[in-house]
Amino acid sequence: MPPPRLGVNVDHVATLRQARRVAYPDPVAAAVLAELGGADQITLHVREDRRHVQERDLQILRRTASTRLNLEMATTPELVRIAHEQKPDVCTLVPERREELTTEGGLDAVGGREVVRRVVKTLRDAEIEVSLFIDPDLDQLRAAHRADAQAVEFHTGRYAEARLAADRRRELARLLDACKAAAKLGLRVAAGHGLSYQNVGAVAAIAEVEELNIGHAIVARAVLVGMERAVREMKELLREARP
Repeated sequence: MPPPRLGVNVDHVATLRQARRVAYPDPVAAAVLAELGGADQITLHVREDRRHVQERDLQILRRTASTRLNLEMATTPELVRIAHEQKPDVCTLVPERREELTTEGGLDAVGGREVVRRVVKTLRDAEIEVSLFIDPDLDQLRAAHRADAQAVEFHTGRYAEARLAADRRRELARLLDACKAAAKLGLRVAAGHGLSYQNVGAVAAIAEVEELNIGHAIVARAVLVGMERAVREMKELLREARP
């Protein structure tokens, strides 16, 4: 069984750049190095407040990325317009609060079903694949399926943040059940959030998981060893998870 694809999220390269409001480090250059290291996809999140990734980054990456381009976005008219203009390969719909440090949970596909369904249809009509970033919850999964999404990305934050072994096992079992259910519904299955070099193996070993999106851990490692090596090391862990 082949390992899951690796999507490298370059948001935190842009975070470092925006800390000084300068032109470097460039997330576009980081994406090129990530692809040289073996990344199967480049992921970036254009936030409403533009705290890290800018539209210019997306525009250039759309022209230069040699792998798949995955745009994480809120379900707002502005971001839908940007997606229509730039045509990423995938749009992953995520929740967004201005005061959060990072995405704190999955999209509420149940409570926001009408908005989600409308945005999914609009993007699919533009021939963009649509994924919903949701918690590994069966009600949310069913809502994603009813909204006609083609894929789901399960939020792995509770697994990644669990400190006790029993808690990690419980969250991993919850994730496994959700992945199996998603595959039965015919949805492509991805996972991400909080995954690191230390905890990624158990998630990568789940047979139904086709893709992992990882950002902070890879960028943090890249600060010390370089982006290409950081990506290669993560790719090796994914291969080891499915010998």
